[in-house]
Amino acid sequence: MPKLSVIVPCYYNEGNIPVTTRELVANEANFPPEVSFEYVFVNDGSGDDTLAALQSAQVMYPGRIRIVDLAGNVGSYNAIVAGMAHATGDCLAVITADMQDPPELMVQMYAHWQKGFKLVIGNRQHREETGLGQTMAKTFHWLMKNLALSNIPDGGFDFVFFDRQVADEVLKLHERNSNVFYLMIWLGFPYVNIPYTRRKREIGKSRWTLSKKIKLLIDSLMAFSFVPIRAISVLGLGLGAIALLYGLYVVALKIASPDEPAGWTTLMVVLLIVSAFQMVALGVIGEYVWRGLDAARKRPLYVVREVLEPNKEAQQQQWRR
Repeated sequence: MPKLSVIVPCYYNEGNIPVTTRELVANEANFPPEVSFEYVFVNDGSGDDTLAALQSAQVMYPGRIRIVDLAGNVGSYNAIVAGMAHATGDCLAVITADMQDPPELMVQMYAHWQKGFKLVIGNRQHREETGLGQTMAKTFHWLMKNLALSNIPDGGFDFVFFDRQVADEVLKLHERNSNVFYLMIWLGFPYVNIPYTRRKREIGKSRWTLSKKIKLLIDSLMAFSFVPIRAISVLGLGLGAIALLYGLYVVALKIASPDEPAGWTTLMVVLLIVSAFQMVALGVIGEYVWRGLDAARKRPLYVVREVLEPNKEAQQQQWRR
């Protein structure tokens, strides 16, 4: 009897929890009767009443919900890793707590998993969102596809269904400052891509700030691409070639016109260009060095304050049904 673990990272989702749990439980009716369910909600250091809302849902739906309460906010990707570590299913899914991703899509994902695919991706081909957020998302995924992982689907994704083996392999990596979904792609398992339209958020306000988006872009590029460090080498060679040609020009000018005064403006422009390049190069190198230092520390990705288990007796009754 296969067991599906649905991982839901939560951060300031107090108002979403009642709707999310209701829709997830209602979606069980669309699955074959032999499938059992557990929902692993990870409270990522929320400062509102998200934990209380989760505890209420745990009482309302006995035997289904496991709550992993983290000691502090560690980011959604680390929260997902925590959920993977505490999930016990044969197959797992990750879905957002704001219900922008349709839970009914998991039925198709499960069917592909039964056919032997270890990774199934819900690909956002269209968004009901508009404006700057949509433009930034498209730019981010274009950069990742062209500079890092060429085999990722267009439009991006954060709704996935995967086998227990994929979860175990990701947990073994102990990756820091990375992108857990891209790690699943990087593992190399063949995957199925299911397109869908991402809904507009109806409840609450997104905490996915601009600074977090920029950090995710930097982390993803640094984790999966050598392009930034390669760009420094190419730019350095280009500037070196320009400097060599300019040096030859200055020598030739000096020979042809010995009394020609040195160009102060030209000297300053060259100096500024080279200095600017050096600062950019040091910044990019520093990003890689910092990530190496962070990995060498081996600090935990998350700290669990408490795990609230579902009612075991009610869970056994659910499985028997």
